[in-house]
Amino acid sequence: MAAARTGTVTTRSAWHDVPRLQVRRFAAVAMAEAPALAEEILGEIQREYPHLPFVLDDSGEPMALVGIRRAIEVFVQHLENSEGRPTVPPGVFQDFGRGEGLNGRSLDSLQAIYRLGVRLAWRRFADIGQRVEIPPPAMYELVDAGYEYLDGLVDQSVRGYAEAAARQAGERLRLQRRLMELLLAEHHRGDPTEAFTERAARIGWPLPAKVAVGVLLRPAREAMAPAVGQDVLLDMEYEQPRMVVPEPDAAGRHELLHRALAGWSGAIGPPVPLADAAKSLRWAEAAVRLMERDLLPSGGVLHCTEHTEALVLLQPEELIDDLALRCLAPLTHCGPTHGRRLAETLLAWLETRGGAPEVATRLGVHPQTVRYRLRQIRELWGDEIDDPDRRFELELVLRAQRLRGELGGKSHRRRS
Repeated sequence: MAAARTGTVTTRSAWHDVPRLQVRRFAAVAMAEAPALAEEILGEIQREYPHLPFVLDDSGEPMALVGIRRAIEVFVQHLENSEGRPTVPPGVFQDFGRGEGLNGRSLDSLQAIYRLGVRLAWRRFADIGQRVEIPPPAMYELVDAGYEYLDGLVDQSVRGYAEAAARQAGERLRLQRRLMELLLAEHHRGDPTEAFTERAARIGWPLPAKVAVGVLLRPAREAMAPAVGQDVLLDMEYEQPRMVVPEPDAAGRHELLHRALAGWSGAIGPPVPLADAAKSLRWAEAAVRLMERDLLPSGGVLHCTEHTEALVLLQPEELIDDLALRCLAPLTHCGPTHGRRLAETLLAWLETRGGAPEVATRLGVHPQTVRYRLRQIRELWGDEIDDPDRRFELELVLRAQRLRGELGGKSHRRRS
């Protein structure tokens, strides 16, 4: 143990004041008793933790026993040499930490084992110190050195534990990604239930009756994965991350996702049976495309079931446009401004099925203005305006135009 320094004053340690003969005697006795002490420590660990597995080396000796004995010997050699800090034996204690991680135990249990070992070692060293007459101040210093040495052992174990945790997390992500690929496949050969069950079992994911699939837009390129919980499958490898939400209508699910996805935007598709997860994904992707075109609210994660009208009317864009050309042909020669006002009046009339006062209230104009426009509308469309099928087509294309922002008036479109 090196001398302590404070500023320019050097304080020699109590251990350095112990005569070298006594130090060598202490080290010799401790080294001779190291094998028995290691056996005692391992035996006590096995009594305290009977389910703790121990791996044997090639000679059939527990590797834990080899590690404990080697740790004691290195520490004792350091006491005898008194140069620098003791070097923690590499490998064994890192393997201990790795084993704890792979077996699902916490680092707390490993540290408790180490503390048990230090207590037993200190008891033996204190007895040896009395036998060779080491002064108490030096023995107290020995305790501090022992716990400092223990910190080094723990550091190695933590490193091994972290390596095991990272490896397990990586393996789980790989298996989770394979499960998501199967769930989101457009077509399955035969009944996929058995394949779902087998892959889900590998990651401990209970198969739900229904799922909803989400597509996310990253708030930043290096954004951390949202903490959606272990039961929600999340794949961050996509440019637009995907997630599979089990039992999306379960109590509290919406609130939990809302909190976990704060700061993110995107869409969650409708709940579907597990085998139809690809359908939910398609709707979520469609919603995200509309969000990127500013046709659906952005700034949060929306639920497709709350925006059905927009998704149904804005998705078949080419078909709606073709239908609009045919249905709204009578407005072609009215001029853009007047044609838009007539279209807004026609839509308000179709939605209210009311008279001029109701339509005027909806549009915020004078009833007489509405009467004038309605007369023009009847002149343009004639008897076709009374045909239920034609009225349905007109309302459909006009609602689509309003959702796109091409018409004014009352809209069901919601913005964040």
